[in-house]
Amino acid sequence: MEKQHTDSPFIADAHFDLAPDLWYRHVRGERKIMAANYLATLKKGGISLIASSLFLNGIYLPEMALRGTLDQISVLLEEIEEEKDSLALCTSPEDISKARKEGKIGILLSFEGAEPLGNDPYLLRIFHALGVRGIGLVWSRRNYVGDGCFFSPKKSGTPGGITDFGAGVLAEAERLGMFIDVSHLNDQGFWDVVELTRKPFMASHSNCRSLASSMRNLTDEQIRAIAERGGVIGLNTCSAFVAEDHQKRRLSLEELALHLDRVISLGGTDCPCFGFDICDHLPDLGFSGSLDSYDVLKDHGEVPAFLEVLRKKGYSEELIAKIAGGNYLRFLNEILM
Repeated sequence: MEKQHTDSPFIADAHFDLAPDLWYRHVRGERKIMAANYLATLKKGGISLIASSLFLNGIYLPEMALRGTLDQISVLLEEIEEEKDSLALCTSPEDISKARKEGKIGILLSFEGAEPLGNDPYLLRIFHALGVRGIGLVWSRRNYVGDGCFFSPKKSGTPGGITDFGAGVLAEAERLGMFIDVSHLNDQGFWDVVELTRKPFMASHSNCRSLASSMRNLTDEQIRAIAERGGVIGLNTCSAFVAEDHQKRRLSLEELALHLDRVISLGGTDCPCFGFDICDHLPDLGFSGSLDSYDVLKDHGEVPAFLEVLRKKGYSEELIAKIAGGNYLRFLNEILM
């Protein structure tokens, strides 16, 4: 295969629902899914590394949480084996470096919601042994770790923060060298993470609440707290998290870039990264809406166009390199063991 030039920008996406989609397609009988659906756009976008979520739609919970997640890992490993000249599972900074030198796209594994653990703390070590290196504590729902935030207001009881079980999960994740991800966590849980952890943590796919008021986005104070800890924040392309009037019009890449401006103004240039959460192509996950209104960035093939937007805004090549992958790689180098 054609090798990437190691002097080209290192581009990473810190959140992509890859493994769930591979699983759903595999169950329907599809094979060689990466080659048919993903490799071309990933290569067009110059992507060097993606963090694949391990996510389960609510209809599979709680009974299928463990089995479904193990199935997702199994299918992803099968796809990597079939495309071993193009893909590599990465569990360490050394793996990431090796994949880049060989011209392969590295894949990290991260929970999007700790439902696969149930209330069994021993399972985290098992998933770490299987290659999982990140733990997104919750999706936008409650589990044994804590409470997620809703996308928009809903009638509910009093939300909670991180539970006693969740505190143990945080401690074990830090001990194992897994990165902690607070995207989807509610505000109470966020500040509990600040108090209960000592290492840098991340919000893999969250924007700025001052620009789009969804609770899925971060407040100014939360952005500062992540930056002060040495963490990173992944830019999310979901239009609902980019602008208030997203349902009325097609949003632009320039509007998406405003969230980078805001994160940098609050947290500095070491804080932002990409965590696009591209979802328009995932009807089986139940999130896709109008193709003209959901994702601002349609697929990874549009990443070079977005980088050009940043250049036109006056971002230097050095800063673009940090945002595109350098900051995320620095964060992983500090956490992964």
